Amino acid sequence: MYKKLAAESLGTFILVFAGTGAIMINDIANAIGHVGIAMTFGFVIVALIYSFAHVSGAHFNPAVTIAFWTMGEFHRKNVIPYISAQVFGAILASICLYFLLNENFNSVSEVSYLGSTLPRGSESQAFGFEFILTFILMIVICSSAVHGKATKDFAGLAIGLTVGLESMFAGPITGASMNPARSIGPAIVSGNFEHLWIYILATCLGAMAASMVFLKIFKSEN
Repeated sequence: MYKKLAAESLGTFILVFAGTGAIMINDIANAIGHVGIAMTFGFVIVALIYSFAHVSGAHFNPAVTIAFWTMGEFHRKNVIPYISAQVFGAILASICLYFLLNENFNSVSEVSYLGSTLPRGSESQAFGFEFILTFILMIVICSSAVHGKATKDFAGLAIGLTVGLESMFAGPITGASMNPARSIGPAIVSGNFEHLWIYILATCLGAMAASMVFLKIFKSEN
């Protein structure tokens, strides 16, 4: 079990370090751009899935872990340990970025927020986007990695491309979290908890809704 928890913690660390790091570095150097940030999130997910799927299942996301438990693909006793490992990895990544980039805090607001997810519009808009984005992501995860007829060798690519695509078109509106750990880490270290509940509740509900839709409509075809 400790190997699985280590993989989840390390994987989430890498995800948050690379993804939110790209946001912060873009604000400092203006060299990556929005598309580059979205590609960073997508590419790192592809790399992490192919690196750790055989160890822990490559969740790196509390919403995914909860959804897998909801659909009976994950044992209840492992839910809290997995989520704890994921959040720990995210917090550690934000701490590292804090110390590496803190000299830029006074001049760049995004850096001081450590790449926190913040809505550009209303809370209801952000909630709706995050729910649907995570719903889509979880449907892709289930259809490419869980379904009995899926070509699972390509699951990592399908999931990573989905994360990158959704980050590309929705990132400017909500930050396109789709992952409570990705939002919790920067929030805790920066002390910016504003709107955090959206990125926890909406993502978990979206993933759970997707898992139920998959069970009712698609898994029966296994």
